[in-house]
Amino acid sequence: MNAQKQNSAFQFSTGVVLYPLIVVLSLWLVFWFELRFGYNFTPFGVKPREISGLAGIIFSPFIHSTLSHLWHNSVPTLVLIAGLFYFYKPVAWQVLFWIVLGSGLGTWLIGREAYHIGASGVVYGLASFLFFKGIWSKHYRLTAFSLIVVFLYGSLIWGTMPIRDGMSWEGHLSGFLTGLILAFVIKTKIAKPVKYVWETEAYNPEDDPFLQQFDEDGNFIDPPSEEEEEDELT
Repeated sequence: MNAQKQNSAFQFSTGVVLYPLIVVLSLWLVFWFELRFGYNFTPFGVKPREISGLAGIIFSPFIHSTLSHLWHNSVPTLVLIAGLFYFYKPVAWQVLFWIVLGSGLGTWLIGREAYHIGASGVVYGLASFLFFKGIWSKHYRLTAFSLIVVFLYGSLIWGTMPIRDGMSWEGHLSGFLTGLILAFVIKTKIAKPVKYVWETEAYNPEDDPFLQQFDEDGNFIDPPSEEEEEDELT
């Protein structure tokens, strides 16, 4: 793979900013609509093991109980979706669809008897996918982004455990496991890191023009002047 292809492997596009902004603005619009017109969309959340509760798989990520709940989901949603569309653009929509479906369905199967709402399950799924996919790719950029994800959101792992009342740890766990599975299952072409000449198997140090300027002790060999070269030829 040549350098030009390497440089084009990760390209910035309007979707990297536009798509996460649209998603987050949708969350805020739904919350504003509830407050402005006095609606309560909580019954549209995931209600475990009830047929009517299956609709919440699609609707629940857009519904939040408080402003704090909404805010704490908005920032990671913005960052992680942007990372998804920048580094994994060919499969970004596919990953997002399966994370929404997997986290919601998992909550419906294992959740306690309550309405489960919020985008946190999707957040956990995105963080999990981006972390594990980046580590397994062995690409230095993706690995670096994985480390950033775990640095920013590594503490989310505690949210997959039933340690706080009123928190849908079932949704968090479902999202986390969905992201982990998708990181292994979904295949996408990932550019390999650039290999320099000296990293190839065919490289021979003795033929390297740069190394030929040094002796075996590492001392720089002063090249002969033009006059010295002329004297050698005469």
